Amino acid sequence: MKKLKYIALFGILIIVLASCDYNRRTTGWQYFDDMVTSPAYESYTPNPNFADGKTMQPPVAGTIPRGVVPYAYQKTDEDRALAAATLVNNLEPSTENLQRGEKMYGIYCMQCHGEKGDGQGSLYVSKKYTYPPASLLSEKMMANPEADIYHVITVGFGIMGEHGSMIKPDDRWKIAMYIKNELQN
Repeated sequence: MKKLKYIALFGILIIVLASCDYNRRTTGWQYFDDMVTSPAYESYTPNPNFADGKTMQPPVAGTIPRGVVPYAYQKTDEDRALAAATLVNNLEPSTENLQRGEKMYGIYCMQCHGEKGDGQGSLYVSKKYTYPPASLLSEKMMANPEADIYHVITVGFGIMGEHGSMIKPDDRWKIAMYIKNELQN
């Protein structure tokens, strides 16, 4: 019986010592190497599987990402007038929507158009941007509907770039709502 205890103790000691790993940089044995070291290519690395040699491929022409509705208007004066006449904001001018519009305006618009919408944003005032941004308080802008502001945010106008790829459609409407209801009043 005593001999059996020694054998069991010796067996447990061998198991404990065999399970100890002195190299803390590894997790231990690898049974399936391809599970530990991924054979996948990283996004910006060369890839011999494609004709252009790049891993990251552009979307297939003519496809639309899930959840995205294509914008039907272009960056032209005719489409701007058409968008202003046909687009409708279905969002209510609630306190929550106006606050969200103010927040998005602060992120995307205030640097150029200014806190008050007068075109005196920090980029223009500091002379980092030499061309004066449009004043959202001008008579022309005050006469334009929310849909016109939405269109300009989406595709840009003049030297203003498009922001449609960066701002969700609902947030664009909320920015336009904030401009019409808060800045222009």
